[in-house]
Amino acid sequence: MNIVLFGPPGAGKGTQAKELAKHYNIPHISTGDILRANVREGTKLGMKAKEYMDKGELVPDEVLIGIIRDRLQQPDCKNGYMLDGYPRTLPQAEALKEILEKIGKPLEVVLNIDVPDDELIDRLSGRRMCSCGESYHLIFNLPLKEGTCDSCGGKLYQRDDDKEEVVRQRLEVYAAKTKPLIDYYSDRGILVNIDGTGSVEDVFRQICDVLDPYRK
Repeated sequence: MNIVLFGPPGAGKGTQAKELAKHYNIPHISTGDILRANVREGTKLGMKAKEYMDKGELVPDEVLIGIIRDRLQQPDCKNGYMLDGYPRTLPQAEALKEILEKIGKPLEVVLNIDVPDDELIDRLSGRRMCSCGESYHLIFNLPLKEGTCDSCGGKLYQRDDDKEEVVRQRLEVYAAKTKPLIDYYSDRGILVNIDGTGSVEDVFRQICDVLDPYRK
């Protein structure tokens, strides 16, 4: 099965991607991860990408799509793949479509984990961190003592990007960037919206109901 996975910050996309990759024995391909791997391994495309990254510039689409093309032709993609973090724009979606057709691995389904903004704000703005690495939540995972880490006794804090006004801005940016892609894949008849408001298990079951018919 050949999948693209969309989901706003806080929708649980990372958790679902990890479980789906294991369940269906397909690689979870994060564009950030494969970009860093190519740079680390010193591939030709990786070195080209590094030139831009070292200057603080965005890696051009033609370099990124080349890296993705090479990754999708690796042996572990024989049963399919799950792309995460790509495409982000309509030109990228068109470039991806051409590449996938050339290598005989066209997209079969695009999953969009949908959660109302108010719930996403509650999920993200309720998170509290400790410098020791432990994390808590004001609704889902309270510490035993308010404001204090159970593990080390340290003072809990809220990350700047978890503050409500920042979360709202992140969601607005995500919606603006993603809506054209949602419409693009909806028009092609391969978009499936997943209700992401339930438990992790409920959302996973919904996704499996959609993906099982595509199992190879």
